Amino acid sequence: MNAPASSPAAAPGPRRRLSRRTARTVTVVASCLAVLAAAAVVGVRTLGQEPTVTLLANWTDRDARYFRETVIGPFERKYHVHVDYQGSSAESQVLSADVEAGTPPDVVVLTGPGELAAYAAQKKLEPLENLVRQGDFGESWATPLKGHVYWFPLKADLKSIVWYPGRLTEEQQRKKAALRPDQWCLGMGSGATSGWPGTDWIEDILLQQYGPQTYERWARGALPWRSKEVKDAWTTWRDMVGAGGPRDLVLRALRTEYQKASEPAAAHPPQCTLEHQASFVRTYPRWNDLRGSYEPSSRLIPRATARNAWEVSGDLVALLHDTPQARKLIRHLASAGAQRAWNAKESGFSVDATAQPATDSTAPWHRSLARTLLATDAVHCFDASDAMPPAVRDAFAQATIDFLADPHSLDGLLKNLDRLRTDENLTWLPSVCDPGS
Repeated sequence: MNAPASSPAAAPGPRRRLSRRTARTVTVVASCLAVLAAAAVVGVRTLGQEPTVTLLANWTDRDARYFRETVIGPFERKYHVHVDYQGSSAESQVLSADVEAGTPPDVVVLTGPGELAAYAAQKKLEPLENLVRQGDFGESWATPLKGHVYWFPLKADLKSIVWYPGRLTEEQQRKKAALRPDQWCLGMGSGATSGWPGTDWIEDILLQQYGPQTYERWARGALPWRSKEVKDAWTTWRDMVGAGGPRDLVLRALRTEYQKASEPAAAHPPQCTLEHQASFVRTYPRWNDLRGSYEPSSRLIPRATARNAWEVSGDLVALLHDTPQARKLIRHLASAGAQRAWNAKESGFSVDATAQPATDSTAPWHRSLARTLLATDAVHCFDASDAMPPAVRDAFAQATIDFLADPHSLDGLLKNLDRLRTDENLTWLPSVCDPGS
């Protein structure tokens, strides 16, 4: 809101000193006026005279601050619309409860297109094709469902990469380290979503060993979990990270939050040297201190045959309550300016080619990853677990935790996932991979 204009100055005249009683009266009146003014603001918002749009996302702490400063602030100043933002690391649970109670947010940002597809099937989402320019985002990012587009990415990340300290310069050193389970920095913890770092591993191994077509069949629910291809991915992960192996190694992975997985890499001597993790982790203090560099995971995964195939993820925007101010926010979040704001902070990437920052405004590693995300000759496949129906996604994440502790449980875990896969009430995406050129 703009500050009220100042009143014209009164003509100068003799000053009178206020008595203590008069001063106290003035103070009380001023306090009352302040309270009434605050109440008026609340009343105006309550009555809807100051437009408000509610927004739910998973960004908290530093990321939430970036989001408010670089994306929400400019929108509020330009459109004079207040954004009531809620950030939660358990946003899936929050959204489910709000939808069930009949009080969903106007706009939501979720990482899972599979979850959004389920809401679209329940007719809880509004189509966006008239609000977002066609062609700005590929089909793996804004997947059409029954003729409509229900989401688009605000920011994206690359996942088929392995981070290593800048001092580990020789490629041969990295390949040797990749064969040693104790050299992998792994943390499976993530609160209500624990286990997803393990799903990333298995997804990427399957993609690199058997290629995008096999990956897509599996992510769409058409390839059984007990197939040779999927089982190979699990056993490869077992061998790489030592599932069921030394107790201290397994416990370290199970007890460590994913944000802290790289901390042993900074110990003296280092307790691990490689981390299979998405591009966002490079902005974390530990990898920043270690001058982290990255290697395509295909160079370190045994028996990898795919070429230029990349697993990706994104934070996807969807509309649940169609209001004029919500439509303005959707258009803003899809704009090149808002997309570029994330890029400039190096906290994510845009897959809109028109929204890239100046080449000298970001670090070399960031520019390199951005080029890979935009490369037209590469195949980009969306994170399979995020694309799966929520029930399958959650069971998959839990299965990676159980398997890491006891690899002998694999057959039972895959059997349970196959049982979930065949549920006729589930909504599967029609595609998860861009074809490349």
